[in-house]
Amino acid sequence: MSEFDSDREEVLKRAAAAGVDLIVTVGTNVALSRRAVDLAQKNKNVFATVGVHPHDAERADKNTWDALKKLAQANPGKVVAYGEIGLDFFRNLSARDVQLSAFGAQLELAADLRLPVVIHDREAHEQTLAMIRASGVRRGVFHCFSGDYEMAGKCLDLGFYLSIPGVVTFQKAKTLQDVVARVPLSSLLLETDAPYLAPVPHRGERNEPSFLIYTAEKVAEIKKSAVEDIATITAQNTMNLFGLTPSAP
Repeated sequence: MSEFDSDREEVLKRAAAAGVDLIVTVGTNVALSRRAVDLAQKNKNVFATVGVHPHDAERADKNTWDALKKLAQANPGKVVAYGEIGLDFFRNLSARDVQLSAFGAQLELAADLRLPVVIHDREAHEQTLAMIRASGVRRGVFHCFSGDYEMAGKCLDLGFYLSIPGVVTFQKAKTLQDVVARVPLSSLLLETDAPYLAPVPHRGERNEPSFLIYTAEKVAEIKKSAVEDIATITAQNTMNLFGLTPSAP
């Protein structure tokens, strides 16, 4: 994204220095999906997703889906998931019927490509779950998970992981902290959602991958576990979902 245009290489170096060995950079429309794939091709430990975010659904059509399918097929091993796709009934930047149509089309495309999905779900829990159930897709992650423990259970029943962002470090994020406490670590991933949602002590700043350590530390505190164990297990979960293997230094 453009927020990193001035120091992208330095951001990647800081990530490596912090122990972030693999990065999945997320596409949210055709142009940004292409940029994500380009970045992945230039960096051995960076991987990409392709997809259209619900905010961009108004500008998508059949040509969009064709372009994304070709982009994924042309970059095997580097495009590791389809997304970020889903529903956002909080901001409603695209009409709800358009979001529903785009989500359905992309679930079908992800299944056709045999890629796991990265799900965006905001204020649309039941609709999102219903569409995933109907699609038959059973491999993916609810990114920046925003539901409660009951919702978490429904996601896990579908075979999905839950991804925990820096929000978990916020003092008022009691519902998310409760989910982290109660959901098995085997079902959790950690993420930044950079450049958004920077964790404490960087809240309000531009987020970046090196800040992931603060999220890991908070999850370790909640789980009453060593941060090294949290890092190891969530990293393995991530590699299992996306089929990743760390490259040699």
